[in-house]
Amino acid sequence: MASVSSDGGGRKRIMFMAGDGNRRAIRLGKVSKGQAVAFKTKVEAIIGGLITSAAVDDETSRWMAALPDAMHARLAAVGLAKPRQTAAGVGLGVYIDAFIERQTTSKPGTLINLKQVRRWLVDCFGEARDIRTIGAAEAEDFRSHMVKGRLGENSIRRHVGRARQLFKAAIRRGQYRGNNPFDGMAATVRADKARQHFISRDVAQKVLDACPNNEWRLLFSLSRFGGLRCPSEHFALRWGDIDFEHGRIRVPSPKTEAHEGKACRFIPLFPELKKPLVDAYHEAEPGAEFVITRYRDPGQNLRTQLQRIIHKAGVTPWPKLWHNLRSTRQTELAEKYPLHVVCEWIGNSRAVAQEHYLQVTDAHFAAASSEPAVSAAQNEAQHTPEQSRNDEKLAIATNGKGPEFPSLSEPCGYLHGMQVTPTGFEPVSRP
Repeated sequence: MASVSSDGGGRKRIMFMAGDGNRRAIRLGKVSKGQAVAFKTKVEAIIGGLITSAAVDDETSRWMAALPDAMHARLAAVGLAKPRQTAAGVGLGVYIDAFIERQTTSKPGTLINLKQVRRWLVDCFGEARDIRTIGAAEAEDFRSHMVKGRLGENSIRRHVGRARQLFKAAIRRGQYRGNNPFDGMAATVRADKARQHFISRDVAQKVLDACPNNEWRLLFSLSRFGGLRCPSEHFALRWGDIDFEHGRIRVPSPKTEAHEGKACRFIPLFPELKKPLVDAYHEAEPGAEFVITRYRDPGQNLRTQLQRIIHKAGVTPWPKLWHNLRSTRQTELAEKYPLHVVCEWIGNSRAVAQEHYLQVTDAHFAAASSEPAVSAAQNEAQHTPEQSRNDEKLAIATNGKGPEFPSLSEPCGYLHGMQVTPTGFEPVSRP
């Protein structure tokens, strides 16, 4: 029912299948294999009691009672024990580990982000710090700690947002009383215009020429000319999503699938994508499901590999290697198509596009500076307001020139307000 797994560095954990069908883990830390096996035996006894609705044996009960609070809290976090009511509260490290264990439906990237904020929180406050003693002042200390650690402003904001999420859950569970200490702190990621970069087609071609194989050329092209998010949308793309006949691609979007109607989007089969897709298709194994097959291992760092390819191409790497490609494509498309259409293809909102994606490029400045100059006389003539009829009559009176019509005629301006002779004065039609 349970098994021992190794996390490396002498650290062990117990894996078991919970009653809800999900696999759960209890981290033991650095223990010997014998200690881990003994712990596993007790866990199996507890699980057996839960399955049969019977009380655990006396020996297991005494073992549970003798457990340190931190280890007992880990059993409680996975539903194998009732939480202890102790004056010591809950240690920060144990609480975050329990929170992470409960995220059974979260994506791997989300879990990595939570582990990152755990490292910073524990580094600031300590593993055993009672979460109830962390208030608004300590939250500010946490921010200062990250600033001293030379984290970027947007990274700091993301960690603050995740810390707020952790304490919000603690409040819901009754493990923390009072207001969330991270409420009111800036957690919204700001656009960093200094890190925007437009990758021209000439530069993109140099990088494509330096790619080691067709699959890498496709990876690059899907971001630069398709606007896909890397790596999540690249790895989710299947051959069944490519509609060569109708010139469309269905793009599954793991990042937005939790939102209604946002599990996927459709983009045109842009001309720049046709050859890379056809080349990759001819090289694919018979019956292959996914478009990208060679680089799906999570241990592979696509950013590092792309950086090497860029250096090989003799090009200076841009600040955000994959995001800048996607941003470049949205900027490029916005020059030709309505923004609501482009946002539908790229998979973001107008607000996000304006804040984080659309760029002002050198080409915009060049186009504006090369426009033909408009003479001052033309400009004045185009912007001088039209004179009224009274102004026209005043000009005629003062410039000494008479009207260019018979002297017995009246200027047309005098006709305003005059009435047509009523019907009956003369016959409407001849008899």
